Amino acid sequence: MGRHITAVVRGEAAHVLTEAGEGDIVGSDPEEIAALWLALAADRSRLLTHGSGREWVRHNADYADLAVHYDQHLRDTVREHSRACGAGLLPRAARLVYSLRRSLRAPSPASAWTGRAGASPSAGPRGRVPPCLGAHGGRGRRVSLERTGRCLELAANAWLTTGTVARHVTDDPVVFWLQVSRRLPRRWVTPAARCLRHAPGATPRATALHVLGHDDAARTVLAEASSGARGTRRGAEVALALGDTDLAARLLDSVPEGTPGTAATRARLAWHRGEVDHAVALLDAARSGGTATRGERSLRCRLAAERDLLGDFLPRLDPVTGYTPREQTVLYAVTNSLPHTASGYAQRSHSYLTALQEEGWHVHAVTRPGYPVQVGKILARHTDVVDGIPYHRILPAGLASTATGRVQQHADALLALALELRPAVLHTTSHYVNALAVAAVARTLGIPWVYEVRGLLADTWAATRGEQAVSSPYYERFQRREAWAATSADRTVTLGTAMAGRLIDLASDYATDDAVDTPRGRGTAAHGVAGAPLRVDLAPNAVGDALLHAPTRDAARAILGPPTDRFFVGTVTSVVDYEGVDDLLRAAALLQSRIPRLRVLVVGDGVARPGLEHLASDLGIQDIVTFTGRVPREQAATWTAALDTFVIPRKDRSVTRAVTPLKPVEAMAAATPLIASDLPALRETVRDGETGLLTPPENPDALANTIEGLARDPGEAADLALTARAWVREHRTWAAIAQQASTRCCELTGHIPTTAHEPQETDA
Repeated sequence: MGRHITAVVRGEAAHVLTEAGEGDIVGSDPEEIAALWLALAADRSRLLTHGSGREWVRHNADYADLAVHYDQHLRDTVREHSRACGAGLLPRAARLVYSLRRSLRAPSPASAWTGRAGASPSAGPRGRVPPCLGAHGGRGRRVSLERTGRCLELAANAWLTTGTVARHVTDDPVVFWLQVSRRLPRRWVTPAARCLRHAPGATPRATALHVLGHDDAARTVLAEASSGARGTRRGAEVALALGDTDLAARLLDSVPEGTPGTAATRARLAWHRGEVDHAVALLDAARSGGTATRGERSLRCRLAAERDLLGDFLPRLDPVTGYTPREQTVLYAVTNSLPHTASGYAQRSHSYLTALQEEGWHVHAVTRPGYPVQVGKILARHTDVVDGIPYHRILPAGLASTATGRVQQHADALLALALELRPAVLHTTSHYVNALAVAAVARTLGIPWVYEVRGLLADTWAATRGEQAVSSPYYERFQRREAWAATSADRTVTLGTAMAGRLIDLASDYATDDAVDTPRGRGTAAHGVAGAPLRVDLAPNAVGDALLHAPTRDAARAILGPPTDRFFVGTVTSVVDYEGVDDLLRAAALLQSRIPRLRVLVVGDGVARPGLEHLASDLGIQDIVTFTGRVPREQAATWTAALDTFVIPRKDRSVTRAVTPLKPVEAMAAATPLIASDLPALRETVRDGETGLLTPPENPDALANTIEGLARDPGEAADLALTARAWVREHRTWAAIAQQASTRCCELTGHIPTTAHEPQETDA
C-alpha cells in the first residue's frame, strides 16, 4: 500500500524492512519512538517511500513466482537425495508432489485461474496462478488476505516437510521408513508388509516381520541370512531398529572395512548404546580416511551437534532494553499440543492453561520448532485456538540441520514471540532442550521462568536399552543437563514426591560452585547447582469437571458399542513396552476359562502394538482382545467409563518408579475400579484398598487373581470406585492446581503479595 512503517522488530523482519526501504526501525523504548515520530512530523518528506516497498513485494512475495521457486526447490531436493534412497525415489516423489498440488488446488475453471483466457506470462507452470490469488487472479488484483496468509502457511509447511524428509532419509533411512509405517493406517501397512515378507533378501523380509510384530522371526531371518557386505550392513540397521545391539554388532563384524555406509551404521550403533564420543570418532575417522559418504558427513555433523547439546551449549541472544511485561501474562513453551497430539502430555498442558486462564491470567502456548508439520500434519495452521487457548507454532520454511542450530532457532523465535506478547513469566516443560531456549529468553528479558519436570527422559531412553545404559556417557550427560535446567529455573515444578526426590538427588549429584546470573539472582553454571537447596513445587496430575461427570458404564457402552453383558478389563494408554500391556494379556489368558464373560480392551496406539497383537494370537486370546488404535481425545474418557476394571500394569523401571501418569486420576474420576502396579509413583495416587488395588509389577498371576476378585465382588469394586471419585473431587481438580500455579506466578512477578494458596513444596 506504500505506507511508511515504524517498526520495533529484529532479525528477518528488520532485514526485510531495511532491504525494502519502507520505514524506520527503532528500539522498544517509548521515548525513542516518540522522538522518531516528532522528526517525521517535522519533515514529512521522510514519509515518502517512492514505491520501494511495492517493488520489493513484486520481486520477492509474488505468489506465482513463489509457486515456481517452490516447485524447483522440491525437484532439486528430491534429486539431491535420490541416490541415498534408490533410483525409484525421484518419479515417486514427483507423483507425490503432483498429488499434493492437485489436493491443494481450488476447483475453478481455467479462466478463473488466470483472470483471462490463456496463460499469464507470470502464472507459473502451465500458466496457472495459485488459488491464493482468488477467482480474479493476476498481479495488482485484489486478493483475500485470509487465503493469502493460508497459502503462505501451506507453502512454508510443504517446504519444511520436504527438507525434513530429505534429512531423515539421508541420516537414518531405516528408522525413517519404520516411522512412516507407524503413522500410516494399519489397513494399508499390514497388507503391504505381508507382501514384503516374501520379498527376496533378508533386509526387506526382516523389516516386514518387524512391522507385523514378529520381532523374534525378524531376528532369526537376519541372523541366518547370507547376504553380501552391503546387505549385511543393511541388516545391521534393521537389527538396530529392533533394539538388538548385540545382533547388529555381530552382523557388522562380518562387514569388511571400507564398505560404503559402514561407518554410519557403526556410529548409529555406538550412539544407541550411549557412546557419544565414540560415535563421532568413528565418523571422524571415515572422513579423515577419505571414505566417508555424503550421508556419513551429514550424520557426523548431526551427532557432533547433539554431543555439544549434551555439553555446555547455550543459545546466545542480543540484549533487549526497555522490556515491559504485561501483567498476569504467561507464555508456556511445550513440546507438542492439542489438537494435533492427544497424549496425556498434551492434555495436561491444555488443562493447566485452561484452569490458569480461569484464574485471570492471559495465557499463550508455543510448541517446539517444526511441530506439528514434522509429525505429518502438513496442513497445520501456524496458530491454533483450542477452547480459547492460542497455540503458536514455530514453522519456518526450513529448520536448522543440527540440534544446536535448532535450539538457537527456537530461542530466536521464542524471543520474537515474547516481544510481541510481553509475558511476565515464561513456563516450559521437560526435557532440558526446551529449558535451554526458555532460559536464554528469560535471561535476555529479565523475567522469571518455571521448569516443569514431567519425567526424566534419560530414564525413558534407558528403559529400552538394558542395565548398561545407565552407566553410558549419554545417560550421565543427559542427567547432568536436567540438573542444570532444574536448578537454573526460578521455580521448579513436578508431578509428585517420587520425582521431586529424584530431582533433589540429581541436584546434589551434579553440584558445582560455578554459578551464573539468572533473572532473580539464583542460578547455576551449565553443569551444576549453585549450592542453595533445590525447591521443588508439586503440581500433580488432575482432572476437569467433564471427567467428574463422565457417563455411566452402560451409557458409555451404548455410545461406543461394547456389549453390556461382558466383563471388560483394559487400559487407555500409549502402547509402549514399559506400560506392561503384555502382562495384562498374559493375565487374561489365565482368566479366559475362569471368567467366560471376560473381554480385554486396549485403547491407544504405539510401537509395541504389533508385537502385542502377535502375543494375543500366540496366547489364543485374540478373540477376546480388541485393540482400538488411536481414538479422538474426546472419546478417551468415554472408553475409560465403559470398562469394568481399568488396569495400569506398568513394568518396574526407573522411569515408571518416578513418573506419575495421568490415567489413574482419570479412571478414578470416571468411577471406574482401578488396578495398578505397586510402584512408588502410582502409590502416590492409588491408595491400596481405598481408591484402588495394587499388585506386584510384572506378575501376571497376581494381576489375574486381583482382576478375578473384583469380577466376583462387584460390591467391593463399586465401593473402591466411589471412594476414588470422591478423593479426586477433593484433591485432584485443575481448579485447585491452577490456584497454586497462579500464586506461584504472582510470587515470581511480585504482582500480588504471597497469600492464600501456598503451593506444596519439597526441600532438600
